[in-house]
Amino acid sequence: MRIAYANLKLMKRSTTSISKGLVTKSALVAGAVLMAMSGPLTFGNHAFADRFDDQIRAIEAEVAGYQNEAAKLGAQADTLQNELANLAAQKATIQGQLDLSQAKYDKLVNQIAKTEKDIADNKEALGLIIADMYVDGSITPLEMLASANDISDYVDQENMRASVQDNLSNTIDQINALKKQLEQQRVDVERVLADQKSQRDALASKEAEQAKLLADTQGQEAAYQQLSSERNSQIAGLRQQQAAAMAAAAAASGASNIGGGSVGGGGYPGVWAYAEQDTLVDSWGLYNRECVSYTAWKVASTGRFVPHFGGYGNANQWPSTTARYGISSGSTPKAGSVAIWYVGIYGHSMYVESVNGDGTITVSDYNNNADGGGWGRYHYYTRSASGLTYIYF
Repeated sequence: MRIAYANLKLMKRSTTSISKGLVTKSALVAGAVLMAMSGPLTFGNHAFADRFDDQIRAIEAEVAGYQNEAAKLGAQADTLQNELANLAAQKATIQGQLDLSQAKYDKLVNQIAKTEKDIADNKEALGLIIADMYVDGSITPLEMLASANDISDYVDQENMRASVQDNLSNTIDQINALKKQLEQQRVDVERVLADQKSQRDALASKEAEQAKLLADTQGQEAAYQQLSSERNSQIAGLRQQQAAAMAAAAAASGASNIGGGSVGGGGYPGVWAYAEQDTLVDSWGLYNRECVSYTAWKVASTGRFVPHFGGYGNANQWPSTTARYGISSGSTPKAGSVAIWYVGIYGHSMYVESVNGDGTITVSDYNNNADGGGWGRYHYYTRSASGLTYIYF
């Protein structure tokens, strides 16, 4: 049984964008709920002010939409996180290559400096030799020959000077060639360094963009989760109001001794009784832990035929649905019949356990919630027999 109450129109909301208007939407809904809470209640033969179930189902659908969006955003965030990790790995690789190139560049710079020093030293030595040769060149060959011990000594001196000059000239040429080679290598390494730095900077820029996108995505996911939390709080508030309305309606019907109820009571099969409410469909096409599911099972457990309701299983539809199968109904209470109470928008069904002599009946049901203890509970209590329709299976 679910009783309608509080004329609340929920605005239809989009679940595809939350960047604007979240606070406004939340405030509108909250205001609507507050207005609903202040609305009047009427019981008995009067229509209830409006439909709790419609409100709750609408908000539940909204929450499902928010959760779906949050899940999508969560998956996107995971993908972005993986991409960020991949970018960080690429950047680390480039940085390692850049460090090696920088070390190679520094080594080349040092080698070039050394070759330049070698060139300078060898040029200085060559200069000294040339100076000596110039001095020697001012002496006539006859004077040089006269100063030598013999002709062979004179020839050796001339050959030595020529050899030293040639060696120094070759050395300078080799060092110059090495310097040019090192300079070219330095230019090449500089180019590689520039390319690697460009790659590193590009990766860093992309990493920053991905990090911002990840933060934005996570922020949107958190916003949807916050909306879901707010809507669930509204549902809890509506259920409390519905429980109060149910209790008041039950008291008006003379059922003031309903009690706290229990989960899985009355022999109702555990496969349905201990599952979350409205998550399973029973053998007669009815949702578990609802009043109609319990009463259908209760009648069937006594060996009597219960039809498959096929989408026409609201309690207030039972008399017309069962009549199509030749099952009669009336206003006289009988033990073993199902009592239909036209309350709310769906009605409520109860199994008549016994008919008492004082105008009351003892019934059992599910999902009465008059105790305020939660949905989908079993109750066994006595109430007035009047104002009900009885189906005689």
